[in-house]
Amino acid sequence: MANIGEAPPPAGQFGPAVYATWRRSSLGDITETLERRLILRLAGPLQGQSVLDVGCGDGTLALDAVRSGAARVVGCDPDPRMIARAAEQAARAGADISLAVARSQALPFADASFDAVTCITVLAFVPDAAGAIREMARVLRPGGRLVIGDLGRWSCWAVRRRIRGWFGAALWRGARFRSAGELAAMAASAGLTVDAINGAIFYPPWTALARRMAPLDPALGQVTTLGAAFVTVRATK
Repeated sequence: MANIGEAPPPAGQFGPAVYATWRRSSLGDITETLERRLILRLAGPLQGQSVLDVGCGDGTLALDAVRSGAARVVGCDPDPRMIARAAEQAARAGADISLAVARSQALPFADASFDAVTCITVLAFVPDAAGAIREMARVLRPGGRLVIGDLGRWSCWAVRRRIRGWFGAALWRGARFRSAGELAAMAASAGLTVDAINGAIFYPPWTALARRMAPLDPALGQVTTLGAAFVTVRATK
C-alpha cells in the first residue's frame, strides 16, 4: 500500500512494517521529512524539557525529541505493536524514552506533567478529537506548547482517501479530515491560545511531483493551508 502513492494508515491498523515500507519509499521519505521538520520547528527549543508524543507510533518523533536535548521524553500509543517497535528503536539508538500503551482520550499522566505535547496524524481517527485535545491540554504545564499535525480537509490527498472510503476502505470511510481552523477552534475550546497555523505537503501523492515541489513546500505552508495534505496548529497553555 505504501508503494502506490498513499501514506500509511494510523498506528493500530497494519502494524510497524507498513510504516517502515512507507519511509523507505521516495514519496514517504520526502513527505515525512517535510512534516517532521515543521513539527520540530513549531515545538521550539526542547533542550532540558519534558515532551510527550501522543500516538507515537514507532517512536521516530520521540527519538527526534531526545536528539534535540529534551530531558524527559514519553511516547504513548494504543497499539502494543507500535510501542514494541518504538522500544526497539530507542534501544538501538541508546535513547532514554518512556513508553506506554494508552489512548489519546485517556492519558495516564498527571496534570501539568509536560512542557510540550505533540500529536501527529492521530485526531482524524479518534472519535472524540475534542476530548483528546482537552486531555493533552490537561497534561501540559502552564506555558507549555501543544503541537497538532493532522490530515488536511482540502487537498488532493483527502479527495483520494474519501474516494477509497466510498469504495469500501473502512479506514478512510471512518476518517475525519479537518481544516486547520477546525483544529484551532478545538484547541481554543480546551483553554489554549493558538499562536501558529501552518500547512505542508502541497503536492499530490506522486513521487515525481513531490521531488519538484518539495523545495517550495515550507514557504507555501507559511501563507496558506488550502491544498495542504498536512495541517498544523501550535497552541500554548
